[in-house]
Amino acid sequence: MNYHNILHDNMLNGDGLRVVLFVSGCEHHCKGCHNPQTHDPSSGIPFTRAEKDEIFEQLSKPYIQGLTLTGGDPLHHCNYTTLLALCKKVKATFPKKNIWLYTGYRIEDIPEEMQEIFQYIDTIVDGRFVEELKDVNLPYVGSSNQRIIRLNKRIFATLKVGIFKE
Repeated sequence: MNYHNILHDNMLNGDGLRVVLFVSGCEHHCKGCHNPQTHDPSSGIPFTRAEKDEIFEQLSKPYIQGLTLTGGDPLHHCNYTTLLALCKKVKATFPKKNIWLYTGYRIEDIPEEMQEIFQYIDTIVDGRFVEELKDVNLPYVGSSNQRIIRLNKRIFATLKVGIFKE
């Protein structure tokens, strides 16, 4: 997996102060995308142990609320395995920290083989960015069609109605 940037103390990509990982690889190519440089999965630089250590060092700070995965698209096939392992480790090490994941896919369209990650994600922001629906007044999303979904904590064999928190 490649990535483009790791931000520390970010307040724009989820609740509270966050560590944000921008991964490479996105098949959506949304018109007006804020990060078109991340579309090519071979762009950026390799995600290595050093970057993982950087993320864990930042997450160890008590004022950091959690980790945000964005990009690109964290659910691009080139990212999934690495990010699943990262999410598992983050939750095992920092059970009180939350994880947000931004994806251009609607949650209903995420393949079953990628749904294991839902066990570790607290909030998913789903849907493609639609330039005609851009709304700078909405928190944490770029366009009004995108949804902020809080996930329940349970194992999902398949995507079912009721996985959303009330």
